[in-house]
Amino acid sequence: MADKMATRQAYGNTLAVLGSKDENIVVLDADLSGSTMTKVFAKEFPERFFNIGIAEQNLYGIAAGMAISGKTVFASTFAMFAAGRAFEIIRNSIGYTGANVKICATHAGVTVGEDGGSHQAIEDIALMRSIPGMTVINPSDGVSAAKLIEEAAAIAGPVYVRLGRAAVPILYSEDSDFQIGKAITLREGSDFTVIAAGIMVNEALLAAETLSQQGLSIRVLDMHTIKPIDEEAILKAASETKGIVTAEEHTVIGGLGSAVAEVTAKGHPVPMEFIGIKDVFGQSGKPDELLKAYNLTAEDIVFAVGKLKR
Repeated sequence: MADKMATRQAYGNTLAVLGSKDENIVVLDADLSGSTMTKVFAKEFPERFFNIGIAEQNLYGIAAGMAISGKTVFASTFAMFAAGRAFEIIRNSIGYTGANVKICATHAGVTVGEDGGSHQAIEDIALMRSIPGMTVINPSDGVSAAKLIEEAAAIAGPVYVRLGRAAVPILYSEDSDFQIGKAITLREGSDFTVIAAGIMVNEALLAAETLSQQGLSIRVLDMHTIKPIDEEAILKAASETKGIVTAEEHTVIGGLGSAVAEVTAKGHPVPMEFIGIKDVFGQSGKPDELLKAYNLTAEDIVFAVGKLKR
């Protein structure tokens, strides 16, 4: 198994596998198949692949129509253009109708890098989880991306899958089991809990190891499904540990941290810290530099746990 893989690559590979098993699956793209990796499906099943062009609103309108006609539709573009440019179409044509469309959006977050703030979707989770009936998934590695996309294909209704541009460490083995709506405990701990999603899961594990050398026992949860969120796992962590840090490559407004806080505020209030982008836009730069600039590193998680200790 590769040490690293981009979640978008896992998506492309998985689409081809799903396409070979289910002739009802169709794939749409906004002239970005080389980047979203839907090109893998297009090569294998050209008659079921549709390049709609640089017209995302049209892309998701067509996706809705095909889904309502009985197809299982995977429709891809960059996260900024899906969640942003096409929001109203996704809300009214896909969300409102409950259409069976899987919105698999790549190049999310600041790790898009040099493309800069105009292309760095940092609000997409907040937007998509606000749509009634929308499932929202943010895989942490190539294995989880593949497994969760398979799960998404198996359920009826709209799903938003957040995928990244850069290759990220493989955290799971091929026999790992994933279920939409159920967090995975990657590390048990009794002092504090870090709840992370996407690329921040690896940073959470690195932080937990550092903190263990300081004598702290850190629980790490991979909250791969932001909606429906695993309330049971959150409340268990809130009651069994002294505080929670959330970590996401997304604005702290309306994303994973907000979703977790909504659960704890009602069910078990607990001290919390939020690792995420603090109400600012992204900027152009190399991915690693941007993660440091926006305090999205293991060191920042360690610091946040330290604040909860005080």
